Amino acid sequence: RYLWTLSFYAQFFSVDTTAVLHRCLSALLPFPHKPFLDILDGNPDLYGPFWIATTVVFILFLTGTISQFLASHHDKAFVYNFKLLSGAAGLVYGYTCFVPVGLWAALKWFSTSSSSGARIGERESSISIVECWALYGYANIIWIPVALISWSPVGWLNYLFVAVGFSVSALFLTRNLWPVVSVTEAKVSRVLVLVVVGLHAGLAIAIKFLFFA
Repeated sequence: RYLWTLSFYAQFFSVDTTAVLHRCLSALLPFPHKPFLDILDGNPDLYGPFWIATTVVFILFLTGTISQFLASHHDKAFVYNFKLLSGAAGLVYGYTCFVPVGLWAALKWFSTSSSSGARIGERESSISIVECWALYGYANIIWIPVALISWSPVGWLNYLFVAVGFSVSALFLTRNLWPVVSVTEAKVSRVLVLVVVGLHAGLAIAIKFLFFA
């Protein structure tokens, strides 16, 4: 299969609804029965991550608009801010596409993705670029319920909802990435985890202040 053929990309969308729902549920559970990379079972998909990201984008636009409407002066005609839509798309798609690429490149650079490494559950300690995309894509599932309830005019409540979303998704990422990054030197692995958590905190902060300020 070549990069310029449809069959090459079709393999990443060849997944049934049951598998996607199971992966979504696994991404929400704080302590699943097995690592997420084992749940992927060598068949990572981009179908779930794409539709999760797309859903998050439109819900952020919708609830961000509601939040702005509630904060507006009702004696004036309300004007929809479609910059919220483009901002949500840039933020969610950009983060989900490019951060995993950077992480995968860093892991390759530090020789973490090697077939001779330690084992993660039932698999070797290697991770492919598509697995990175799938991991980050499914981590976004928590932002759907968070976005649905974070339009409240009560500021501290919105902070709480976003903090919960960050905690759940950051725990999911670090729990599943740690076995991969830990085969590097101790200092390198700690730095990589801190970068992952830091970038994810940046996403959460951006969501809070761009859409629910």
